[in-house]
Amino acid sequence: MRITRFARAAVQVLAVVALALVAVAVPAAAAPRPTIVLVHGAFADTTSWDAVAADLRGRGYTVVVPDNPLRGPAHDAAAIEKTLAEISGPVVLVGHSYGGAVITNTHSPNVTALVYIAAFAPAQGEPVQLLLDPIRFPGSQLLPPALQVKVVDDDQAVGGRNLDGYIADDAFHRVFAPDVGDATAATMLAHQKSIALWANVEPSGPTSWSSTPSWYLVSAGDTVIPPASQRYMAGRIGAHTSEIQASHVALVSRPAVVADTIAAAADSAS
Repeated sequence: MRITRFARAAVQVLAVVALALVAVAVPAAAAPRPTIVLVHGAFADTTSWDAVAADLRGRGYTVVVPDNPLRGPAHDAAAIEKTLAEISGPVVLVGHSYGGAVITNTHSPNVTALVYIAAFAPAQGEPVQLLLDPIRFPGSQLLPPALQVKVVDDDQAVGGRNLDGYIADDAFHRVFAPDVGDATAATMLAHQKSIALWANVEPSGPTSWSSTPSWYLVSAGDTVIPPASQRYMAGRIGAHTSEIQASHVALVSRPAVVADTIAAAADSAS
């Protein structure tokens, strides 16, 4: 009987030691890499993210590039939230230009980080137009005659028609994308999407950046959203901030640097 009890005790001790060794030898499963969702801004479409998306996919990230309707922050954020609801696991949500106002109004429990690329980051109740205030933030060239308006069909508007803004053909390269080649600018112009004027004056809702870590890449040569405005917004939201000498479209002219910024946010959020 004593031998049997001793043997059982020895087996139990050996089992505990074996489990401990297995726990040491087998590392805990790595946290899943977040999916990166790229939201385009005004005067552009999903193709503006092509180079950045390709870079990030080459690094092993899953990248989703939804269409941004450009109708207003609340409406557009609701569209992005539908995309996020279809993604399992953590998400890094990225916005360029007006896309920053959209991600600011987007609320989803799986978003672990926000990244602003030369983007609007409005406070609650603040329309993005105030962040182009020429007294506080001079330097934007997004003014008539470069900025034009037209009537468009719009199912979301009363009467099915809306007033949209767009950049005139002869000003697009100079104002929007001065640091890309002629051929690239022509392609971007062909993909230009107009934005409802209401989107610029609609008060922003509760801010996602209040409770989510954020990163901001300032474009120091921006002639659409002045760098002073970008620095102000980045500081106000407490973002991890870096700066690049680029135009408003660093995502096209300097995609590797933009991808680096997004990857840094993704790595910190993992």
